[in-house]
Amino acid sequence: MNDLRGETLRFLKQIAEGESEIFLDRLPDSTAGAEADAPSNLPVDPERSARLAEIGSAAAICRLCDLAKSRNKVVFGVGNPSAELMFVGEAPGADEDRAGEPFVGRAGQLLTKIIAALQLSRQDVYIANILKCRPPGNRNPLPHEAAACLPYLRRQIDVIQPKVIVALGLVAATHLLNLPPTTAVRDLRGRIFEFGGRPLIVTYHPAALLRNPALKAPTWQDMQMAMKALKGEIQWSPPVKENLV
Repeated sequence: MNDLRGETLRFLKQIAEGESEIFLDRLPDSTAGAEADAPSNLPVDPERSARLAEIGSAAAICRLCDLAKSRNKVVFGVGNPSAELMFVGEAPGADEDRAGEPFVGRAGQLLTKIIAALQLSRQDVYIANILKCRPPGNRNPLPHEAAACLPYLRRQIDVIQPKVIVALGLVAATHLLNLPPTTAVRDLRGRIFEFGGRPLIVTYHPAALLRNPALKAPTWQDMQMAMKALKGEIQWSPPVKENLV
């Protein structure tokens, strides 16, 4: 218990350092920080990189929904094509729409700190969203928009083959797990779900942590669970589907 408390306190201190910076409306291009620029501990698979580039090219010219009319850039995903840990968020915001990269604004700065607290860098993981284009006014994705974009995400996951997926926030969780939007994140935490035969863990979106710092401690618990699943310290296997024929 004392070890867990100490780890939690260390995590809270680490992601709080320089926190005034993450409340800026617009972060400069260099704010990804040393953690984001650190070299990856994983080798980069050129074949997977090429396959992701092919999917990204298809997404870049996608016109399957009306978001194509208002987007500035398609925000495909970023990270290591061989990442063992993958984060899935909701949709690009204004900063992401300008940069063409997920999680580069205030919430992204905090996500970078969370990843660093796990002794990883953004180059070690892969980060994507349910939607590749920004919804007007940052509203939640509409059902037909998510349905149009999810095949791209599924193809990304098939190429990357992460060992663990972390859903950041309710929107990501409900779309990945096909749950009603009235579900609460607090009811999904502390459990391991399945997506595409891989363990999926639900936690709060970094933007929620900016609004409510009290959520940082439970988020760290979720990250610890993700790392234990990644290291095989938690025994998990996909649920067996019954043959009804």
